[in-house]
Amino acid sequence: MSRTRSRVALAGVVYAALLAQVLLYPGVDALVATLGAETEIDASMWFLTAEFAAFVVFAVPWGIASDAAGRRVPFVVAGSLLGAVGYFLLAVLPTTPFASFELALALRVFQGAATIGAFSLAMTMLVDLEGSQGRNMGATGIAIGLGTATGAPLGGLFYEIGPRVPLYAAGIVLVCVAVGAPFLVDRAPTGSERRRSPFAGLRRTPSLALPYVFGFADRVTAGFLSLVGTLYFRTVFGLSPSATGLTLAFFFAPFALLQYPFGVVSDRIGRTIPIVVGSALYSGALVLVGTAPTLRGAQAAMVLLGVLGALMVPATLALVTDLAAPTERGVAVAGFNIVGSLGFLAGLLVGGFAADAYGYGTAFLLVGGLEFALAAATLPVFLRVDVGRRGNGDA
Repeated sequence: MSRTRSRVALAGVVYAALLAQVLLYPGVDALVATLGAETEIDASMWFLTAEFAAFVVFAVPWGIASDAAGRRVPFVVAGSLLGAVGYFLLAVLPTTPFASFELALALRVFQGAATIGAFSLAMTMLVDLEGSQGRNMGATGIAIGLGTATGAPLGGLFYEIGPRVPLYAAGIVLVCVAVGAPFLVDRAPTGSERRRSPFAGLRRTPSLALPYVFGFADRVTAGFLSLVGTLYFRTVFGLSPSATGLTLAFFFAPFALLQYPFGVVSDRIGRTIPIVVGSALYSGALVLVGTAPTLRGAQAAMVLLGVLGALMVPATLALVTDLAAPTERGVAVAGFNIVGSLGFLAGLLVGGFAADAYGYGTAFLLVGGLEFALAAATLPVFLRVDVGRRGNGDA
């Protein structure tokens, strides 16, 4: 299989994993009510938090195991199948005599622990491909963007049929991944050290902290939008789950479509401008979403947010591969996913508590301000270590 075909196939796995995840977002408040929750913001926050807490804990074992085995595909299959089981168990839980929201959260942890294996290792397999890492990470970004762009409106439509339908759909998607994954070409490098910490590379290459920190910040906003953004459009503008899903797509569509070209741009001009300047502008666009006086204004700000997000993400991912040694890419990407999941958790918790205590407008200002402060503080460091401007070959 050629690198181009492998890139497309692996991007398809990343797409499917994100699609399954995002199907649940547009009506998460209705879903947690079906699963036995008695509150709205708090229960939605903990339901999303449970999955990403599992991401944080289990990204390391998946990455270490695949590096030690010198193979990725069997672990992608296992993660997909177990993740599908988790979604199906959540879907049938309300029909059983054991139904409770506490048990739903436990199943959510199990599902997240499995799903991160398929998602993280598919990203790692893209990193394993030789050639332009800007293109590889651009393909990853497109897959992430398309997964979220299609998952949000599709999830909204599924919620119109029934609150548990998105769970069944997510499980079916992961079954499809498990069926198709064995046909992927495994290019995992051999000779990797065993049982390494995903953050061990930071001691040898401290500059890896830069993409890790920005990955954290970007995922803070993603977690914030998945919870607070969804409930903001649902409550402030009175949107249905399907209309909420379509509104989220105003962000995800440009975010998906522009990832690959912006990844190529980052190969040509370096990583500093897309990451630092993009983050500064992104923070302003996020504030605009939460302070727009009309739905149309908020939707226009979501489009701008998607464009700027597409500028940042592939450059940040590519910077990880610029800095990590080839035999350490599995754990380096695992580390990136860990800090990203921690960022998503922080976005859920900070956003949820801030919105509940101070209102949506204040919550948007707080998270947007954090993103801008990070961009300003790290600019001098970026100017010293930017390594992404180089001519990488590709086929």
